[in-house]
Amino acid sequence: MTAPTEEELPEPTSEAAAAAPAKIYRAKSDPIVVIGEKFIVPYPLELNIQHTVFTVAENYFDITDDGGNPVFKVRDKLFCFPNRRVLFDAAGNPLVSLRKKFLSVHRRWKVFRGESEKASEFLFSVKKSSLVLRKTATSLDVFLASNTTESRADFRIKENWGGSTCTVLHGDTIIAEMHRNHNLKSLVTNADNYGITAYPNVDYAFIVALLVILDDIKRNGDA
Repeated sequence: MTAPTEEELPEPTSEAAAAAPAKIYRAKSDPIVVIGEKFIVPYPLELNIQHTVFTVAENYFDITDDGGNPVFKVRDKLFCFPNRRVLFDAAGNPLVSLRKKFLSVHRRWKVFRGESEKASEFLFSVKKSSLVLRKTATSLDVFLASNTTESRADFRIKENWGGSTCTVLHGDTIIAEMHRNHNLKSLVTNADNYGITAYPNVDYAFIVALLVILDDIKRNGDA
């Protein structure tokens, strides 16, 4: 992958943007593809995520575009140990499986293509950047399958200290931003709502998978 093209932002638009380097991914000839090329678009993509908790063992994520049209859904794989979730496209086709590693001190998740857990289908892993407990902010490192030494993260997730926004970084360049929406409906329905902006030519299915993992780590007090 060649070095990304970067563009300076005029002013930070949020606390998260102010805390992170003010650069946005702009590469057109070398897009960031992790899950699939069909999840690449040449413009910023806005997605909405609703996370509904039914039971300890059953959590649903429904992902829509700005028009309310289904894009993805995430469902728990019931009666599966260790915990596993599957990201489906709008037609119900499995894209990736997200598996929490049992007894991992870094709260590591491993992600595989489809519903497989074969080593040949392994795509990337996510883990906490530090073992130090943080009450208000989370930092995660993301390693692609090809990065076997893990000497340096391929991507990072940096949450702001308020816990309501975060950025996804490739090097020192922002490739996506996420924020939590607080409203009365979310309180009544026991649902969390998130907004995602995936920047041009960035695999937005990959970004959704990262948010699902971040949400679980935060929800289970692992931050």
